[in-house]
Amino acid sequence: MSLNLSGTDLIVTNNIADSQVTTAKIVDANVTTAKILNANVTPAKLSQPLTLGTAKAYNWNGLTSNTAIDFTSIPSWVKRITVMFSGVSVSGTSSFLVQIGSGSITPSGYNSCSAGAINNAPPAVTTSTAGYVIISDTASDVKNGHMVITLMGSNLYVSSHTFGGDSTRDVVWWGGGSVTLGGTLDRVRITTVNGTDTFDAGSVNILYEG
Repeated sequence: MSLNLSGTDLIVTNNIADSQVTTAKIVDANVTTAKILNANVTPAKLSQPLTLGTAKAYNWNGLTSNTAIDFTSIPSWVKRITVMFSGVSVSGTSSFLVQIGSGSITPSGYNSCSAGAINNAPPAVTTSTAGYVIISDTASDVKNGHMVITLMGSNLYVSSHTFGGDSTRDVVWWGGGSVTLGGTLDRVRITTVNGTDTFDAGSVNILYEG
């Protein structure tokens, strides 16, 4: 018995819609690394790729009086966000706040704490219910590092952070927090506790993943 296939009988990728390919129709044993070329697997072909945002400098919207820097339109599938600081400082002594939200920024309900150790002195500690707090104590503080925000489930998001200063000052900051949102996270704001100190140096960005 022979099988005759014409060109129109062949199945080609152009004839298969993404919505028609489901895990229920693919047997695990049929998918092996030997059958998938590395060059064929790219972030653009993944449903939940690791995505880098667009960095925003302290004067990101053309102003030198910014009291907050926002990242919005974060996709609903995101489970973890890394907030990155490079040389960030503000005009006063207020501690930093990272706030998140669903539809709008959530300004309360956080449980967060941050500590800072300077020149081998005992750590200073601060807490906040208004956001994930990052302690500061002088206007000369320059922060470099990350805060990671992760979904635990049921719109509960936990954070941890570690930051260092610059070469002119021996200082390190660390801490963590949690908050439950009213919906799925779609935005992040970087601001300060007093809400009036302005950003005067550095840039921030986010990296998110499913």
